Amino acid sequence: MDWLDARGSFPMGHHPTDADNTHFGLLYVHQEDRIAPRSGFPPHPHRNVEVVTWVLGGALEHRDDTGGEGVIRPGQAQHMSAGTGVVHSEMNPFAEEAHVVQMWVAPDEAGGEPYYSDIDLGTALDGGALVAVASGGRTEAPAKLRQAEATLWAGRPGPAVAVNLPDAPFVHLFCARGELSLEGGERLGAGDVARLRSAGRLALTASAEGCELLAWEMHAELRDA
Repeated sequence: MDWLDARGSFPMGHHPTDADNTHFGLLYVHQEDRIAPRSGFPPHPHRNVEVVTWVLGGALEHRDDTGGEGVIRPGQAQHMSAGTGVVHSEMNPFAEEAHVVQMWVAPDEAGGEPYYSDIDLGTALDGGALVAVASGGRTEAPAKLRQAEATLWAGRPGPAVAVNLPDAPFVHLFCARGELSLEGGERLGAGDVARLRSAGRLALTASAEGCELLAWEMHAELRDA
């Protein structure tokens, strides 16, 4: 598609040659998309999935058949719980490219009424510490997932500021901007991912100004894995 530049942690669709890379913990879609101006994803259905979208640049417009709608920009996120079924669109009707990260996790149970919310973190990320964005188990997270074993954290640590990752069986770390150094020497640049299994509370440090990260803390794995 000439209007979409997409990079994913997991293959989309049927990829029998990559059968060992279908998910990590409860996360089974992690897609970094650059959507050209005045284009996007027209109405399409989802069910039984928790979808969180994070904006890195530009803006994205959501509309769905339950009446949910909103426009999100950098520092904002949206959460859609598809439940029994929802039809939605994600469009960039603006003159600037939209740069977004979309993530899907499995819910605790199938069903439930679909719902949509958008989240504005304001200046919460400016302090450098990780901030809970979406969770089914942490009350401080503004977006409420139908999944008690998953939490999405976001952060913008300043240079040489150490931040501890959560201690969990599965942590999916995405360096959205800048460069990060993990305790032990691993370095991640923009677009890089680290998949950590029971690694403990590893520290990470931003190597320069303008770093931004997303980290999924997960205490369970897909049941059909």
